[in-house]
Amino acid sequence: MHPGRKGRVLLLLVGGALLALNLVGLHFQTKDNFPWFVGVALAQGILYLVAVWIVLQERFGNGHLALILSFAAVLRLSLLFAPPYLSTDIYRYIWDGRVQGAGINPYRYVPDSEALAGLRDEVIYPSINRADYAPTIYPPVAEAILFGITRVSESVTWMKLAMIAFEGVAVWMLVKLLVLFELPTDRVLIYAWNPLVLWEFSGSGHLDAIAIAFLAAALWARKRDVAVLVGVTLACATLVKVYPILIFPALYRRWDWKMPAAFAGTVVLAYAPYLSVGWGVLGFLPGYLREEGFQSGDRFYLVNVVRAALGEADLDVSRYVSLLAVVPIALGLYVLFRKTTSESSFLQGATLMGVAFCAVLSPQYPWYFAWVLPLLCFVPFWPMLVVTVCSFLIYGPSFGEAPEMIFAVNTLIYVPFALLSIYYWIATHKLQPAG
Repeated sequence: MHPGRKGRVLLLLVGGALLALNLVGLHFQTKDNFPWFVGVALAQGILYLVAVWIVLQERFGNGHLALILSFAAVLRLSLLFAPPYLSTDIYRYIWDGRVQGAGINPYRYVPDSEALAGLRDEVIYPSINRADYAPTIYPPVAEAILFGITRVSESVTWMKLAMIAFEGVAVWMLVKLLVLFELPTDRVLIYAWNPLVLWEFSGSGHLDAIAIAFLAAALWARKRDVAVLVGVTLACATLVKVYPILIFPALYRRWDWKMPAAFAGTVVLAYAPYLSVGWGVLGFLPGYLREEGFQSGDRFYLVNVVRAALGEADLDVSRYVSLLAVVPIALGLYVLFRKTTSESSFLQGATLMGVAFCAVLSPQYPWYFAWVLPLLCFVPFWPMLVVTVCSFLIYGPSFGEAPEMIFAVNTLIYVPFALLSIYYWIATHKLQPAG
């Protein structure tokens, strides 16, 4: 059989199996059988890794983009009409859009406030998490986009469809960038078929899809050397979800003033319409940092490893958390000032920063890993791909009630990640784009 045809057949089989498991996963959702749903998602992850291996092997040829994109679309649409299962964040998105539609600053009131009583309904309002004590946490570009989306419809299905549309933009930009780097466009599968983005964006409607679309545009603009566009798009990504700012050093060309100026200008313009609440524009962010254990160190797996080894009384948490903060800063300086002539070096640097973010922060929500996937299309760092697949394990323990279980699950994720990373480093000595 011709190599290209063999690759097409293999991808067809894997794509069909992923779709079938989508339907099985939906079945277990309707039964509220969470353990079996996680098992299905992990099984999809294994198939996904097989598909990634196929597209990275030259022996199977290239030119399967139409097949890959077709399955990417069908996989997403199969989840569109199912109610959110893994998170209720989407109801807050719709609420924030509704509040703005009423001419009210979304950072001013918590949803439970009597000032917003007239906006309550029986569908969206009862499902809002933290409704009685948390104003919105989302930055201004996210809020502006949520306002625009909800002006068309304030339904869960429409919000999910909007996130799928942003994913479509991201995939389009990634394909264009793969062409610019003369890499096979089939590698967009690394993002498009990952079960994490399927269930978190098409299934739960997380707005990280918007940040990923802006991030992909920023990568494309960096390759095209359009400094102003890099600054604007990276700022927009950051003002949807904060973490894309980590790759600023990778996208910045030394001594260029246009990119940082555009970034800063976009931030100022985005916040301007919401400044009537003063520092309230930070929303629930300070409270979230306390609630999620950023200040106590409880959320950091590395902190908990040291605690387990030394005993909690022997650990100065504030110093250790500060040390963890130094890691991305040091890596950012390294990425910024290292000497390289490679045009793809910014992708290597961005991937390094993204992987460091995951290793240091040890996210306790699986969708926080998703933003690294566009980078992995160019730098297919297998240990990180495995982490995105295993991230569904995080849904196992009940957070706040079973710290030992949380520690055990994180160990199942990060110890193999560390071992695989060491092996990868020994084998390759550096992150480098495939192809």
